[in-house]
Amino acid sequence: MTEKGKIGIINNVMNINKEKNSEPFFLQLVRQRFSVRKFLAQPVEREKINLCLEAARLAPSACNSQPWRFIVIDEPELKNRLAEKIFSGPYASNYFARQAPVLVVVISERGKFLARIGGYLRDTRYYLIDIGIAVEHFVLQATELGLGTCWLGWFNEKEVKKVLNLPAETKIDIVLAVGYPAIAPRIKKRRELSEIARFNEI
Repeated sequence: MTEKGKIGIINNVMNINKEKNSEPFFLQLVRQRFSVRKFLAQPVEREKINLCLEAARLAPSACNSQPWRFIVIDEPELKNRLAEKIFSGPYASNYFARQAPVLVVVISERGKFLARIGGYLRDTRYYLIDIGIAVEHFVLQATELGLGTCWLGWFNEKEVKKVLNLPAETKIDIVLAVGYPAIAPRIKKRRELSEIARFNEI
């Protein structure tokens, strides 16, 4: 079966689920999003990546700091070299990401002064919350477009900087693997709502 044929089957499964489901669209989207660890070799259109980046750009952040930058690596030779370097040795558990046609390096930047002061007083890294929101916007938009993603926090950060010629002080907390999934969405295993939420009591 061709790559496009596989993509068509997976997308049909997702569309069938949408048609049968009476839930709000957003909840359906959240249910369909899963961590993809097997990708097709099909290249990802830059138009789709740009839509994901736009979704991330619109994310809220403390004091509107927007403490993020996204470096999209979709040139095959560079992507393969990056994957080989950052997912080897003690980081080899994420070596599957080399299959993905796109890697997105998320650079953490300093938040605005008030956000940093508030974070210090609250002992909370607001910039990580901000980046988490932005990346989740990215991956949910990717899901709607039929793309698969996997958040990766275990990688060789020094090698990322070497391969991409980034300054030594650059902070990289997340790398995203992006591509067309080679497997269909699976049922999520999560705690029951009654276990995690209460109204007006602990």
